[in-house]
Amino acid sequence: MRILYHLWLSPYCRKVRVALKEKGLEFELELERAWERREAFLALNPAGQVPVLVEPDGRAYADSAAICEYLDEAYPDRPLVGFDPPGRAETRRLLAWFDQKFAREVTENLLGEKHYRRLRGQGHPNSEYMRAGQQNLHYHLDYISFLAERRTWLAGDDLSLADIAAAAHLSALDYLGDVPWDEHPGAKDWYARIKSRPSFRPLLADHIPGLPPPRHYADLDF
Repeated sequence: MRILYHLWLSPYCRKVRVALKEKGLEFELELERAWERREAFLALNPAGQVPVLVEPDGRAYADSAAICEYLDEAYPDRPLVGFDPPGRAETRRLLAWFDQKFAREVTENLLGEKHYRRLRGQGHPNSEYMRAGQQNLHYHLDYISFLAERRTWLAGDDLSLADIAAAAHLSALDYLGDVPWDEHPGAKDWYARIKSRPSFRPLLADHIPGLPPPRHYADLDF
């Protein structure tokens, strides 16, 4: 059986989970507290980070970008990176936007401070970082609205890894109740379409022990 080592609210793990579902690939989830640095897990990925995908043949693939590129090449029936060179370039540009820029400016300041600090026993969150994350989030939601109002999906006519990456980050933040959806209707409408996809619904069923999501989290109509 295919196994994905993951953490509940890791946007990178969530991105791979949705990509696997979009590809129609069955897999089992294995929760991995990467900071514990288990020897067996380090043997799969010496970097000690999730996600890690172990295929049925035993081969292990690490890093969400590498895993998603592998999935698109190994299982090409449902392309997620794009159908032509311009489409692939735009998808990869937006992937970098969300997995690097958004992650640095928003996810690390909100999810990192509010959730991962607690998990790792690192003390109270830094309120200055959290304020910066909230301010930056408005800018990024405006950009998502800008794209969604001009295209069918963020990178073009078809759902792609750009949409999946953006929604993975936002879903993790939404679990904490940190996304001001009503102030950004264009982004909200786009996210509602993502939420309604069968590939995304398992994320909406996540319930972290001791940290329940807000009531709207799994509501397809918000």
